[in-house]
Amino acid sequence: MSHKGSIENELELGGTRRWPEVLAHYGVASSRRAVVELSLTLVPFVALWALMVWCFGRGYWPCLALALPAAGFQVRLFMIQHDCGHGSFFARRTTNDRVGRILGVLTLTPYAYWRRTHAVHHATTGNLDRRGMGDVPLLTVAEYRALPLRRRVAYRLSRNPLVLLGVAPLYLFVLKYRLPVGLMRGGRDVWISVMATNLVIAGVVTGLCVLVGIRGFLFVQLPITLLAGSAGIWLFYVQHQFEETYWVRQEGWSFATAALRGATHYELPGLLRWFTANIGIHHVHHLASRIPSYRLNEALADHPELRNVGRLTIRQSVECFGLALWDDESRRLVGFRDLRARAPRIA
Repeated sequence: MSHKGSIENELELGGTRRWPEVLAHYGVASSRRAVVELSLTLVPFVALWALMVWCFGRGYWPCLALALPAAGFQVRLFMIQHDCGHGSFFARRTTNDRVGRILGVLTLTPYAYWRRTHAVHHATTGNLDRRGMGDVPLLTVAEYRALPLRRRVAYRLSRNPLVLLGVAPLYLFVLKYRLPVGLMRGGRDVWISVMATNLVIAGVVTGLCVLVGIRGFLFVQLPITLLAGSAGIWLFYVQHQFEETYWVRQEGWSFATAALRGATHYELPGLLRWFTANIGIHHVHHLASRIPSYRLNEALADHPELRNVGRLTIRQSVECFGLALWDDESRRLVGFRDLRARAPRIA
């Protein structure tokens, strides 16, 4: 995947730094459209959940088959919550915050906690000196080589697809989001959000367990959470972890360049674009995060020169899981195999 031709084209059209300004006028939300988008997502999700409970009493395999579309709608609910966190889904900030908090219960993601860490992610993407919050953990080749063996093994495991897509979703959504560790100085709003979300989740889970039984609840919700969490981590991973991504030190870092070169245009089929609320148009989202998800297609259509910048297909995205380290020498992400191939030359 190459950015060079596309980057040269966009530079001819006024420079990377102008893109946030060029795209800013798409950041006007429609509350009417937002209500429609939310209804088309929330109602089917609730209906599928109820249908899974009904199927569970008659055979688990039909119930399990329904977990896939239910997880798709939960992913979309998370993307709506994501828009609310940017203040971009509804026209009014207060409405965004209220809906975002409610959706945080359904997605198991405390709203203020996630909004704070995600804002840091947007402000530091591609900055090697400000890694660590809201990002997939990333080491440089030099940093990895300096680690003791046990920490190298731990890092390798954290990059293993089975861990990323199997263990990480349950850890993130079931355990990590229950306590705002790492944001001790983030203010009381974050703590209040997390604890309030936990209390409401506990109440909802208790009510549903009384209604459908503990076994019924677990057999319905766990596969949805695992599938939706795996899809969410997959999306977040491939949006920034690709070979020719952008990482520089603070003194050379640029917000607009990091957005344009450090985020992908993940080209998905139409149905997957809908379920993921156009988040695959990620470079545009990073250039202007106030653009509602339902207007990202419009922004891309009006500026076709952005279509091939960072373009990533599903097939190419699978290859991204072989990348694990930033190589300062070649200015690209490399895999552990590349590291072994270079070892004799370095020695």
